[in-house]
Amino acid sequence: MSTLPVYRWRLAPDGMATRRQLRAAGLRPGGQAVAAQLERPRRRHGPLIAHLYLVELAKPVRPMTPGRRSALVKANAARRRCPACRTDAGYVIPTSLGMCVPCHDFPQQPAA
Repeated sequence: MSTLPVYRWRLAPDGMATRRQLRAAGLRPGGQAVAAQLERPRRRHGPLIAHLYLVELAKPVRPMTPGRRSALVKANAARRRCPACRTDAGYVIPTSLGMCVPCHDFPQQPAA
């Protein structure tokens, strides 16, 4: 088992980037393995870790096709629909509640 090189925060060598930095440049890792780790020290907890990828092996981001855009719109609409009252909540339903806030705060009483 080989260990990854570890660099301190802001001291990564040129030619390496995090996933977010690749995305900002219009790139994606493209299936490559993590090349190194970046560590940011914290006082109370363990260090924050970010994975670094080689920019030269990164591939361009795949373009958004009409089919993918349609699927994304449907998925986001499903996240806004309350399973209890079946209405569009106007926001993404919190997974911690599992339903819209009004349904959670004021549950419907079953009819007698």
